[in-house]
Amino acid sequence: MSLADEVAAVHAGRPDPAALVGEFRRTHVLIPTVDDSLMSAELDGVRWLYAFTDEEALSHFALARGGEPGAEWRYVTASGARVLDVLVPACDGPTGVALDAGSEQGALFPPVAGIVPDEVAIDAPEPDISDVPHKGEE
Repeated sequence: MSLADEVAAVHAGRPDPAALVGEFRRTHVLIPTVDDSLMSAELDGVRWLYAFTDEEALSHFALARGGEPGAEWRYVTASGARVLDVLVPACDGPTGVALDAGSEQGALFPPVAGIVPDEVAIDAPEPDISDVPHKGEE
């Protein structure tokens, strides 16, 4: 299924989280920029990068935010994998992705293990270093 189909399945009550994340990783998305920074919002201590499946979804978001019809919004295009594996870890603090924000078919990819790299996941377990030999114990 496509990313749109996976998101629709979530909204229909038939989620397949692994398939949803997999399709997001394989899909190229548009990330709006403002002053050469990626557009995002913060809610409850989590930063959410905005990502859109196409220019139409971005345009709806822009209009909902008071943008002028036909006004140009700058954006970069990246694969979902690059967003999750490179952009999210480069942000300060916990960061997730809000896909097609403001639409009826939006989805959230929170900063948790299995979605973002473990080193930036807010739920990743601490590594067990109790079995690591210390200097002189080898």
